[in-house]
Parts: sequence; structure tokens; C-alpha cells
Amino acid sequence: MKILVFGGTRFFGKKLVERLVSAGHDVTIGTRGKIKDDFGESVKHVVLDRESRDALFQLAKEEWDVIYDNICFSPREALYAVDAFKGKVKRYIYTSSLSVYSQKGRALVEEDFNPKHYEIVIGDKDDFDYGEGKRLAEAVFFQKASFPVVAVRFPIVLGLDDYTKRLHFHLEHIKNHEEIGISNAQAEISFITSDEAAHFLEWIGVDSDLTGPINASSNGTYSLNAFIKMLEAKTGEVALVEEVTDDVDDSPFSINKTYYMDNAKATEAGFTFEDLKAWLPALVTDILKEN
Repeated sequence: MKILVFGGTRFFGKKLVERLVSAGHDVTIGTRGKIKDDFGESVKHVVLDRESRDALFQLAKEEWDVIYDNICFSPREALYAVDAFKGKVKRYIYTSSLSVYSQKGRALVEEDFNPKHYEIVIGDKDDFDYGEGKRLAEAVFFQKASFPVVAVRFPIVLGLDDYTKRLHFHLEHIKNHEEIGISNAQAEISFITSDEAAHFLEWIGVDSDLTGPINASSNGTYSLNAFIKMLEAKTGEVALVEEVTDDVDDSPFSINKTYYMDNAKATEAGFTFEDLKAWLPALVTDILKEN
């Protein structure tokens, strides 16, 4: 297949490209060119500004079997893609987020946010918070695209290659006996690994004919309390958890209500997710070994 990937030089985007190249696909990656990669001649490289309409129309001079869009954060960017790739792509995979959902205190299903009936407001990514930007981008794709679209809704993605170091934050605070701010220790949360996210993107784009929104999350959840206890067991230290702390000490996982997704739709379609309570403790062990 001839495949275009927007954002393929770090984290799960890089791992997606590695999987696609390994499978023998003709891959082009479009990035700002600020992060070096080691793909060499195994992929074609295009340096572009994802927010530029002209840049997308240049890429649309070619036809694509699949486009993966990991770096669209606004409705205007989505609209540029809809206009540029009309009649030029067979399948468009948009990386979306759990953040499109409101916190409802239960497992969230795809129907909890319907982008086909969400009022479109056009603007740039600086005009909206992250969740609203993703909601509006989904709305543009599903209401205006002439080609098949999938919106993959991921929860928090973790891995040794997580450049945000969100898991490291907790381990460092515990090690340094610093407070960790968690507003509701009973709230349940879910995750997915960068490897699993890349695997899912490959599957949904290449091996599946599903369209529409789809949740992709590892099986199972952690309450934040159980998550902290697991970290304490791994580090041999006691965490100093407080409901109210300085902003700098607030956990990046702190939530007011249970906030995770139901992955039944993808599971029923044939994808096998990993067990969160198997891989997360193993990842913590690997991080501790590195440090």
C-alpha cells in the first residue's frame, strides 16, 4: 500500500512507521523536519507545516491508499485535509483522544460523543483547549469528508519512549519524598502502550474496514489509589499523596471522576488488546532499571 503518515518521527508515530515499513508498504512521512529519524531510504521524507493548506494540496497531487494523521489538533487543519484529499485517499485514519469525552464516572463508549451532530466552529489550535480542538476536528472529518474516516480515540499513551515523562514524574516524586497531588484517589483510569497504539493504528488502517470513531485502550483499569500502591511496591518508598498541592506537584493523571473507555467495539472487530495490569508494572520496572 501507498501510505502517508503525518507525524512519524517520535513515540507511537515512529513505531507505526517502523511497523508499516517492516510489512513492506510504500511509506512517506510528513513532518516539520525538526526531529531526526533513522529510517534512511526506507521511507520518503516530506518537510511541511501541517497547518499550511498549500502544503497539504502539494501532497494531494499524489493518490494514497491510507493516510495517518497524528498531528491534527484543530478544525481548520481538518478542513484543509478534507479539501486537499478529496478523491485522493481511500482511507483516512485520524488520531483522536479520550479527551473528546466529558467525564461521566463510567466506561465511555463511542456513542458518548457523536461528531456527526457536533456544531462546527472553525479555528486554529490556539483557539481551543486540546479536547475541544479534537472534538471539532472530528466533527469536520465526519461531517465534511468525502472519503472514509476513522477517528482512533486513545487514552494516555505510555512507554519508555514517552517524551512527556508522565510516569517518570510519579517515580521521581516518590523517590524524592515530594507531594503528589491527586484529587480523587478512587477514580479509575486507563492507558495504552506506545507499541500497542502503533499496532492498533496499523491494524485499523491496513487490516480493517471499520469507519467512524473507535476506542483503543488496553484491557482493564487502575484506580489512582491502586496505581500509587503499585508504584510504592516497585520503589519500596511511601508516596506523599495530597488532594491539594502546588500546581507543579499535581499528578498528570489526576482526575475528578472515573475516566476511561470501553474497547468492546474494537475487540469485537478482532483486535486483541493487552492487559494493563500486566504491562504497566513491567514498564515501571524497566524505567527504574534505566534510572
